[in-house]
Amino acid sequence: MTTTPTEPAPAPAGVGGLRSFSFGGGVQSTAALVLAATGRIDFRLFLFANVGFDSENPATLEYIERYARPYAEAHGIELVELDRVMVRSGERRTLLGELTREGSKSLKIPVRMSNGAPGTRSCTADYKIQVIARELKRRGATDQAPATVGIGISVDEIHRANRRRCEPHERIAYPLLDLGIRRTDCTRIIRDAGLPVPPKSSCWFCPFKRAESWHEMRRSEPELFEKSCQLEELLNRRRDQLGKDHVFLTRFAKPLREAIPDGVDTLFDLEDDGGEGLCDSGWCMT
Repeated sequence: MTTTPTEPAPAPAGVGGLRSFSFGGGVQSTAALVLAATGRIDFRLFLFANVGFDSENPATLEYIERYARPYAEAHGIELVELDRVMVRSGERRTLLGELTREGSKSLKIPVRMSNGAPGTRSCTADYKIQVIARELKRRGATDQAPATVGIGISVDEIHRANRRRCEPHERIAYPLLDLGIRRTDCTRIIRDAGLPVPPKSSCWFCPFKRAESWHEMRRSEPELFEKSCQLEELLNRRRDQLGKDHVFLTRFAKPLREAIPDGVDTLFDLEDDGGEGLCDSGWCMT
């Protein structure tokens, strides 16, 4: 279910003002949901910016509907799903839709350029930060009365918190860091609540995936892997028409089909990037 609010809602009364948690549907966010339900952190509003029914990891969307939303409702927590809606036209957009639209030159995702360098990206800003910002402002957040926004970064990813820019209408909080919680703790917290551990959250075609994640997709979700290959090929056909170098969904400077060969069974990513491939802001992959 997608919620697109239309009527203004005032900020809640009381000390601290509006408090919201940026919910990504992954392990850290789900652990934070459990912590909020059990009173260990003070967040009763969780906002999930959905980049698109055709773009989010399908397993994440299924988990939210089957487990996270019923759990939130059972504990009196408001879990709101938000789309990107264009202000003037009212059109709902998805990230995949923008990338594949006829005649589109959009490269909002962080593809790797032919020289191996990461390209610029706007997907997080357009489909996460701005979408949640609009809802926070609708609920009363301003530069003078900023909302507190919880981000699900755990201790083992503390470097991501150091790179997070704060917008004028918000004050960022890291409740998992405050409690000294690591990703492994998040898994335990979720299981102790009687919930299954959610899959990793991200767009299924995200170039920030590590090699092992791509290998796992090719093994267990071959149709989704094929769609990723086809998306990369579409982007490069358009690059050919524009006389530009090819771009890639991995850092190996070769087509996805070649970079992630069929039949390879790796137990871990031998070329781990040390975490540099993650979306630094914490809005994605939590």
